[in-house]
Amino acid sequence: MESHQQWVTVMTQDEKQYFKELGSRLAQLRKEAGLTQVQLAEALGVSQQMVASYEVGRRRIPVSMLAALAQALKVQIDVLLGGTPKVQSRRGPASQLQRSIERISELPKPKQRFVIEMLETVLAQASR
Repeated sequence: MESHQQWVTVMTQDEKQYFKELGSRLAQLRKEAGLTQVQLAEALGVSQQMVASYEVGRRRIPVSMLAALAQALKVQIDVLLGGTPKVQSRRGPASQLQRSIERISELPKPKQRFVIEMLETVLAQASR
């Protein structure tokens, strides 16, 4: 009969630091999403204590949980892992609207407010 050996690995100092930072980012993103540890735990199918362990870096977050975690927090996995969000970009030249918005953003603040007021007026009339 074969014996089943359970592999227990000890975290290196680098891993401890990484998971502590990841846990801190997880806690921040959870709070920004307006979720409690209990709510996040329910979304992930784990206990509140497990979420607390992840947030302080005591436990490793399984790779298999990253997609569900990012979805629950409404962020991209890159953001969860400490990267910057990817901006959806279109191919080809900027649209006329985009170019106009960029030009408006370069105007002095009083002129920007004037343009915004004009746009709001036109949009309000169009929705009637």
